[in-house]
Amino acid sequence: MSALETSGIRGTLYFILPSLLSQRTADPFFKIRFRIDQAPVPLLLGLLACPSSPDDAFISGGMEKGTSLAWIIIGNRLFIWNYLSRTASMKCVVLEIPLNVLENRDINSTDRNCWLLCVVNWESTSRRTKKVAKHCNSAGVVLCNQNTRTIIYWPEVYSEGRTAPVTSFASSEELEVTSSHENGKATPNKQRQRIRCGNNSTGWSSLNSLLASALPGSQHSCVALACCSNGELWQFHCSPTGIHRKKIYEDKLTLPSQGSDGGQILWSKGYPRSLIWRFSHVSTEGSNREFFLLTDHEIQCFSIDMKLDIRVSKLWSHEIIGTDGDAGIRKDLAGQKQIWPLDLQVDDHGKVITILVATFCKDRVSGSSYTQYSLLTMQYKSGVSMEPAHERILEKKAPIQVIIPKARVEDEDFLFSMRLRIGGKPSGSAIILSGDGTATVAHCYRNSTHLYQFDLPYDAGKVLDASVLLSSDDGEEGPWVVLTEKAGIWAIPEKAVVLGGVEPPERSLSRKGSSNERSAQEETRNLTFLGNIAPRRASSEARDAGERQMGAFTGFVRRTGPDEESETLLSHLFHDFLSSGQVDGSLEKLKSSGAFERDGETSVFARMSKSIVDTLAKHWTTTRGAEILAMAVVSTQLMDKQQKHKAFLQFLALSKCHEELCSRQRYSLQIILEHGEKLAGMIQLRELQNVIGEKRSTGVGSSHPSAERQMPGALWDLIQLVGERARRNTVLLMDRDNAEVFYSKVSDLEEVFYCLDRHLDYVISIEQPLWIQIQRACELSNACATIVREAMHYRNENNLWYPPPEGLTPWYCQPVVRNGMWSIASFMLQLLNETSGVELSAKSDLYTQLEVLTEVLLETYAGAVTAKVERGEEHKGLLDEFWSRRDTLLDSLYQQVQDFVDGRHQDLNRGFEEQKEEIRRKLSLHLLSIAKQHECYRTLWRICCDLNDAALLRNLMHESMGPNGGFSYFVFKELYEKRQFSKVLRLGEEFPEELSIFLRQHQELLWLHEVFLNQFSSASEILHVLALSCDQNSISTSEEQADLDSIDFKPKLVDRKRLLNLSKIAAWAATGKDADSETKLKRIEADRKILKLQEEIIQLLPTDEEKQYVERQLLHPEDLIKLCLKGQNAKLSLCAFDVFAWTSSSFRKTHRNLMEECWKNAADQDDWSQLHQASIAQGWSDEETLQNLRETMLFLASSRCYGPNAETFGEGFAEVMLLRRENVEPFSRDPGSSVEAILMQHKDFPEAGKLMLAAITLGSVQDDTRLEEGPSPME
Repeated sequence: MSALETSGIRGTLYFILPSLLSQRTADPFFKIRFRIDQAPVPLLLGLLACPSSPDDAFISGGMEKGTSLAWIIIGNRLFIWNYLSRTASMKCVVLEIPLNVLENRDINSTDRNCWLLCVVNWESTSRRTKKVAKHCNSAGVVLCNQNTRTIIYWPEVYSEGRTAPVTSFASSEELEVTSSHENGKATPNKQRQRIRCGNNSTGWSSLNSLLASALPGSQHSCVALACCSNGELWQFHCSPTGIHRKKIYEDKLTLPSQGSDGGQILWSKGYPRSLIWRFSHVSTEGSNREFFLLTDHEIQCFSIDMKLDIRVSKLWSHEIIGTDGDAGIRKDLAGQKQIWPLDLQVDDHGKVITILVATFCKDRVSGSSYTQYSLLTMQYKSGVSMEPAHERILEKKAPIQVIIPKARVEDEDFLFSMRLRIGGKPSGSAIILSGDGTATVAHCYRNSTHLYQFDLPYDAGKVLDASVLLSSDDGEEGPWVVLTEKAGIWAIPEKAVVLGGVEPPERSLSRKGSSNERSAQEETRNLTFLGNIAPRRASSEARDAGERQMGAFTGFVRRTGPDEESETLLSHLFHDFLSSGQVDGSLEKLKSSGAFERDGETSVFARMSKSIVDTLAKHWTTTRGAEILAMAVVSTQLMDKQQKHKAFLQFLALSKCHEELCSRQRYSLQIILEHGEKLAGMIQLRELQNVIGEKRSTGVGSSHPSAERQMPGALWDLIQLVGERARRNTVLLMDRDNAEVFYSKVSDLEEVFYCLDRHLDYVISIEQPLWIQIQRACELSNACATIVREAMHYRNENNLWYPPPEGLTPWYCQPVVRNGMWSIASFMLQLLNETSGVELSAKSDLYTQLEVLTEVLLETYAGAVTAKVERGEEHKGLLDEFWSRRDTLLDSLYQQVQDFVDGRHQDLNRGFEEQKEEIRRKLSLHLLSIAKQHECYRTLWRICCDLNDAALLRNLMHESMGPNGGFSYFVFKELYEKRQFSKVLRLGEEFPEELSIFLRQHQELLWLHEVFLNQFSSASEILHVLALSCDQNSISTSEEQADLDSIDFKPKLVDRKRLLNLSKIAAWAATGKDADSETKLKRIEADRKILKLQEEIIQLLPTDEEKQYVERQLLHPEDLIKLCLKGQNAKLSLCAFDVFAWTSSSFRKTHRNLMEECWKNAADQDDWSQLHQASIAQGWSDEETLQNLRETMLFLASSRCYGPNAETFGEGFAEVMLLRRENVEPFSRDPGSSVEAILMQHKDFPEAGKLMLAAITLGSVQDDTRLEEGPSPME
């Protein structure tokens, strides 16, 4: 039988990778085939990205077994998809939750996570014999907020023209809390934090469960039912036109207190808990449906008539908690204090009801308290009438199944967060979901209950819901499937549940009859089992993205057979080495067993190392509480672990396994050595705890010794918190003490920092006096620095053991560790700002501890950045976080130094300034070292400036040289912003390359530096660019003392001329050194002439706003020419040709049309008709003609452009436009290719054309009044 058949599923499933959150495409899925084997397998992986905003920090989700639909709410978007459909038929619907719901003043960030959802299938048919999942093509959705009671209804979610949803808000009267109900006592274990989401379940106005059903004979209308914590049952009639809400039932909580021995400790509130249809598949034609309601002591059955008036009637009720044990659970037993029915489920036939029950008990002998979890199974009696009667309707199907006999005591919020699901494989199993995100499968195996907890090798986030994977052939139930917060949907094969399940602890939590009395064989068996547990440590990066709290139910995933064989062999070889010191043939044997096939935490070597450092001590449980920390056995046990771990490393080295790991499994080897780091850190932490305990007991170094002895230390509270989380993480640790678990679970040392990040307010309360907060913060800071520094010291001492570090991130550089240290560091910063009334010694201790913690924290950030860079990963976000936190810490620390020096010496006169500076220098020395190591240039600059130490500044600039200028760049920037340009240039003489890098963005100073470097050609080019740039600033050293706002002034034309003159001088200096120096000189001179032309043109313009504007701007040659044409002035017309002459050949070719306009404008400057008439009337001779034409603009323009003395930059005007038509090629199609052709278009050309042509001809050949012998120009 294949693994696929073993799991209860035949056919092919798909591994689907949607991109829902990044884009909405028609087919946003990518599929890869897979097979279900022994481990959990993904059905829908990668659906969720890490939330990017506080609004998205809470995620709700669920699964509909009847429709095979899964849903997730992230922020304001609701995703609904069929997780069993193939890619081609999958329809993922994305719905927007209306903004008026999320922005309602009555809804807060916690409420946004508390949603109940029901899908109404408009295509549902009568109950099917086969439970094959059928795709839903028409459905409505009812969404309800548990706390605000807001109802959102989408009548049809699969139609293309989907309309806006219908919303209904609860009235203030509906949400009003009845004060008379608040008579309950406090729950035990107050120190436990409240679970987020709808775990406000015990609130009197919150809704606990939601049902919905289509109304027969109506179009897109349904009825929804919801039960409330105050005993109310509400009905919501939803239709496309609106939602009608109505209270239809109220169950008064009038039962007497449960339990004995002085009465109950908690008033039963928060009921009813659950609503569920008796039959999940019914016909839409039927008008009646039955549903069950779970209260605090009974099951109630109701019938709803879904005709027009929608009437609900109670059919029967059955007491499950009473004095008759045959009816359910018997109360008032010895030691029983409180019973909570938590959830109920019904089988597909509507006959068997399963109830999850929690019982709070107290050991009458030892006085210890514990919680027992059980499953109560009830069934309908045969032959009993369903009509309301006093006769009992239900009976026990089987004795109560105890899931965990003795577990820790939880608060009521945690209990009410638990949900039950039934029907998956193995047959008869049930899955329990808790509000902290765990999913635990309970099943009977060989006449005993076994537990299996869903878990992945990486952090999948919380489990949001669970369901059953339906078979496609025989209609049988399949394996369990779970919807996770970060890893999508995963299937749990039956084989994984059977092989990975463990028995719950049967030991008492009291000292009497505890595990100390069990046999050595049992202890050995349990320790061996711990070694066989697959590693569960999530990567710190994933765990940092979202909180992962483990619940009271825990199971494990075992490894495959080959892995177990390899680890058994490794364990045998290692123990042989311990006894004999021989390693003969170990490497070959391990290679043959496949021990080197897996890398990372799944490697058998890493697991063996983990089992060594996490070994539980058999005799620690003989004492409890703070006494355990006073026992020498704790330190002894840790030292024994360290010796054994060293022996394991020696075994790896002598057997050549170390070389193999170093070449093939670098990550595994690093994990092994990190276990040694954590063990060394734990030993130092234990010594620190001893020192703290001695100081507290003797009162040495404390100003409040009596107050300190009355309360536990911060480190002790932190140890308790971390140990508690570890206990809840593992079933086999539930009866152990928190401190015992903490010092045993060495490999989970990161949990110290995780708890500091997430639960610092638990360890340090802001309600405590300020001196206590300071003391506790210093204690925690010292603990963090001790752990990380000892780990770094271990790494340095054993450097030769480590694999090549490229791309490997040390554990203390992971986000969870960095964030934990940042949490306490930022808290200490707040304390530093609030220590006005605190003793100077306390403030000094706080500063010292923060300085040490800052150094350690920045080193971890540097290591994380280095690893990301070596792996080639994107690291900008990490760098920004590093720089931000670095600057915050170092700036604040230096400000404290400043305040201390100024405050202590504020009364000193001028004679004590040297002493004051010496103290400042001494206090800043360590801070200077940290800032230099981590390139915090701002702090280095402040220290150098305050000490007025130029030599120190230069030394730091030499030591902090980087690829982009390093500290020198920062210094130049500071001086530049202060407009101390002369200092910038003088420092540049000592740091020429660094200044060149900086001045690339400041061209107005770069040319001076280039002159200093004798780079005259480069200086000339820079000056030339500055002179002609429209957006550059010209800043001279004479303006150093000006106000900063004046930096943005625009250079005038005289400033630009000065820059061009300097450019020309620099170009002359470079003559002979640069082959293009002559061309550059000509270009500079041409630009000087264009600038001079602009000044002349400005003088010819009339005085108006345009002239004022032109005086302040450098105009482009094209704009200058157009300005000349616009002026309608003879001199301006000639200036236009001068501008053309000093531009370039390419400019003239590009702007030939503009040149034609200039010739037309020049022709318009004279009255050619009048000249022609005068020449005829007066009979002009050739000399008179020449004399009269010399004053015309055409003559002057022709002489300027084509005359023998015409000057231009580059090729002449003839290369762009010829003067006469006879010089034009015969077949040229361009009529404007000559000046003559342009003039022929003039209005006076038919009459005075000969004069006009004579003017341009005479202007091009001579510049005097004498005519040479030859034909007359008029001819």
